[in-house]
Amino acid sequence: AAPVPRRLLRGPSARSAPGLCPRALQPSSPCRRRVEHARMHAKHRGHEAMHAEMVLILIATLVVAQLLLVQWKQRHPRSYNMVTLFQMWVVPLYFTIKLYWWRFLLIWVLFSAVTAFVTFRATRKPLVQTTPRLVYKWFLLIYKISYATGIVGYMAVMFTLFGLNLIFRIKPEDAMDFGISLLFYGLYYGVLERDFAEMCADYMASTIGFYSASGMPTKHLSDSVCAVCGQQIFVNVNEEGIIENTYRLSCNHVY
Repeated sequence: AAPVPRRLLRGPSARSAPGLCPRALQPSSPCRRRVEHARMHAKHRGHEAMHAEMVLILIATLVVAQLLLVQWKQRHPRSYNMVTLFQMWVVPLYFTIKLYWWRFLLIWVLFSAVTAFVTFRATRKPLVQTTPRLVYKWFLLIYKISYATGIVGYMAVMFTLFGLNLIFRIKPEDAMDFGISLLFYGLYYGVLERDFAEMCADYMASTIGFYSASGMPTKHLSDSVCAVCGQQIFVNVNEEGIIENTYRLSCNHVY
């Protein structure tokens, strides 16, 4: 049989592209990779300037947003605190449901239910005498739990970085996930309870009468009356109490 001419083996695509390397048609040839690389550069030509503009716009937006937030906080601190507290409280709920983080959702529901009840009690008028003690005990408990959780999470992360998790035959990724999760829980609920505690304290101080937005309180304290609940103080500041201790603030108020 007569041999097949090489021009027929090349096919019509090679004849239609004059000056193209014949090996460029082979999928694994270096010539074909160089051609595809050149086409990619030609396709994305001019994108560097667009990316630089996007970065500049992002930086400018962050700077302007930060300035606006600072001005908002200085001029209207009450609305700023309320909006940021609401966002920090509600926004994680969306990601929790979307990503199926049921453990976080359960803790969030329990925390929200008890905190909502305590906040409701703190905003009632007239204020019940036992409400300040309830508010103080609840947020103090959350503070201690958040503090301990954050410390344990930080120690778990540091132990993982130093390789101490291998002593207990724990995988590094599992130990790191455990530590980061505890750090997140401690920081999130610690900041959240701090903002709720400040809001409840402002409401209670305004209701009791020891604080006024105009700067002129309607009540004054005697040395033997609690500055929070208005009840009689039986334990001095320097004495150890059986149930509760007595403290003196920097403003000389005793509670």
